[in-house]
Amino acid sequence: MTSAPLDPAGLDRVHAAGLDDVPAVQAFGEQHVPPHYTPLVGAEAAAEQVRRWWGREYLTRAAAAGQLVLASSDGSLVGVAQSGARDGDAVVYKLYVHPGWRGRGVGRLLLGALVDRLPPGADRLWVEHVAANERAGAFYEREGFVVDRVDAGATGDPARAQVWRVRPVAAPAPRTGRPD
Repeated sequence: MTSAPLDPAGLDRVHAAGLDDVPAVQAFGEQHVPPHYTPLVGAEAAAEQVRRWWGREYLTRAAAAGQLVLASSDGSLVGVAQSGARDGDAVVYKLYVHPGWRGRGVGRLLLGALVDRLPPGADRLWVEHVAANERAGAFYEREGFVVDRVDAGATGDPARAQVWRVRPVAAPAPRTGRPD
């Protein structure tokens, strides 16, 4: 995937991750996921997210499949997004923006890069987030995702409930409120 200048957000590029990017992506997750999720779901659940979804083997498979996109500025990783499939539908598996870069449109650019890479014929895009992550919920709502269902999850903790949202792939995202 070629990259283009990204003047609006101040980024150098949004690009597909290569296998050589995996260590930086892993470090990004280890650095940013626990501080963000610990207040929302607890330290143990935040650490489990890092173990399951930011491990070298998992990220290597995602990069090799072309499912991982990155945003960078001056050679530093400032955002990570990953797509995949679930039950035949396209799914956003992760979309994280460095705390210092939030509100600058990076999330929207990463989401757009994922949509651009979806397989032909994909007509809708799903995303899941924990209920306590209200910032993520507001972002996805601004991007045109609507709540389809809320799954209680294994713990029964309402903060950890999984909110599933969906939007048509071809539908333009609304452009109101904060950029990300």
